[in-house]
Amino acid sequence: MNTLVIMFLVMIIFFLSGCDNKVQNDKSTGAAPTVKDEVTKLGEIPSILGEGLSLEEKAELKDQILPPGMGDFQSAAEEKFKALLESAKAGDPVAQNGLGVMYYTGEAISKGPSGQMLNNDPELAAGWFFRAAEQGYADAQFNLGLMYANGESVEKDMLKAAELFKKAADQGHVDAQNNLGVMYFTGEGVERDEKKAVMWFEKAAAQGNADAQANLDAIKAAGR
Repeated sequence: MNTLVIMFLVMIIFFLSGCDNKVQNDKSTGAAPTVKDEVTKLGEIPSILGEGLSLEEKAELKDQILPPGMGDFQSAAEEKFKALLESAKAGDPVAQNGLGVMYYTGEAISKGPSGQMLNNDPELAAGWFFRAAEQGYADAQFNLGLMYANGESVEKDMLKAAELFKKAADQGHVDAQNNLGVMYFTGEGVERDEKKAVMWFEKAAAQGNADAQANLDAIKAAGR
């Protein structure tokens, strides 16, 4: 599944309040999201570096700054991007989520309006996750829920995060089930309900989720 496994909301319930894995953004609160107009794919040199160079000079520069074997990797990444983009524009939620992951992780590298290179682009990622989530795709609902929980390129909204986790959890998304259990246990985004928390932990643990099992063990050890 193309999910953002690097962004888990929690690991163990008793450490929730002390964890903050939000990626810091330097965007001002009132700034409107900016649509990026150019993508530099892996294995290509940024256009700003190639300005005024001949094709031969560009090829030589590329050989100098890119590691050996990057050409084959770049070709595969470019083909993956093209295929996902075509399918995503046609409305395929799986491709839309996959494209969002590429933008979030930096596999598809964006260039900002002033020409600066971005290591990743959570704004574009959130946009593609939203499109897929609107179609009921569980992975995208989970990914977008994480962005709302972390306030990443969208305003932090635990109610919205819980809503998206619930939609994904109802479809059997194991990480969404664990996260929803945490939210019910702590009362973030939902009314606190230990019974519902345990229920969602049990559903996730039954699918082999180690974090959910650890949460259940912690509750049991606390005598609750």
